[in-house]
This record gives sequence, structure tokens and C-alpha cells, in this order.
Amino acid sequence: MTLPNQLTTLRILLTPVFVWLILSDAPHLRIWGIVVFIIASLTDLYDGYHARKYGQTTRWGAFMDPLADKILITSAFIYFVHLGLLPLWMVIVVAFRDVMVTLLRLYAEWKDKPVITSKSAKIKTALQNVFAYVLLLLSLLRENILFSDSISRVAARLLFHEWVYWAMLGLTLYTAYTGIAYLFENWQTLRAAYFGTRSTLNAS
Repeated sequence: MTLPNQLTTLRILLTPVFVWLILSDAPHLRIWGIVVFIIASLTDLYDGYHARKYGQTTRWGAFMDPLADKILITSAFIYFVHLGLLPLWMVIVVAFRDVMVTLLRLYAEWKDKPVITSKSAKIKTALQNVFAYVLLLLSLLRENILFSDSISRVAARLLFHEWVYWAMLGLTLYTAYTGIAYLFENWQTLRAAYFGTRSTLNAS
């Protein structure tokens, strides 16, 4: 197994550790949970760079790398639902879209078809990551064992402000759009694939 694939596997293994720590009642464990999330995210930045630079891209990595990202980000969104920051239905829509596209990617790999990441899907993934990082940063600033009471209060107000709802709504709608666009763009390909016709799938 190449180093990029090892880092992808590590990111998947770190996800339950992040969830366990971030759901802890102990503030210092929640802080460590955020640290674990950051470490897992950094593995995503490095494994892609390393794979491209040293020519270590593999079909397994091409499929598992975005899947690992989706697992990590979805776990963060579920935590935000737990905090009361995000409506459950929005997270379900985002997760359903990602599961649907992932299954289609798996089918494409099984059919030995090339999978191409669309530009809109890349933007969607970047927006999800940035949104999760911002909320986790505010969660970190809210812990007054590290920061002053004034900083913690400001972070708490921002964290539970209505901007979070509207930002997630926009992200949910855009995520749903990328899923619908995927189906329309690949409708003929997907229909033909069931009859064994070889073609290219666009996915994220």
C-alpha cells in the first residue's frame, strides 16, 4: 500500500476517534477532538500532493480518498446537529447526495470506467470543508479553558447565530444541485452502463 493510500486509511480510522472525543463532556477532550479533525484534514492535503508528485495514484486511492473526505465531513455535520446548530434534514440531504454519487462511482469502478471529478463537485467539497472548519474553530474558541470569557462569549454568539442556518441552507441547496446535475449529465451514460456500454462517468 502506497503512502497516500495509508494516509487515506488513517483519515478513515481517525474519524471515529474524532467523534468520540468531540462528543465528550470534558472540554479538554473536545479540544483534542478538534485537533484530531485538523490532523485528519491535513492528511487529505498531503496524500493527494504526494500521489501526484511521485506518481503513486491508484484506482483504490482515487475512489477511497473522496469517500474518506465525505465520511469525515459528514461526521462533523452530525456533531453540529447534536449541538443544535444545523437542522437534521439538511445534513440528511447532503449525506444522501454523497452516498448516491459514491455508489455510482463504485459501480463505475466495477465496470472499469474512468471517473472524472466535475468542477461543481470540487467547489461543493471545498465549501463543505470551509464551513466545517469555521464551525469547529468557533467551537474551539468557545471553550473558555483556553481563551478568555469575552472571546468565548463572542464565539458562542457567532456559533449560534442565524447565519449558520442560512449558510447551511445555501450549502445544502448547492449540494443537491450538484447531485441532480450529475444525474442529468450522466443519464445516457448510466442508462447505457446497465447494458454494458463503455463510457465515461463524471463524479465527485
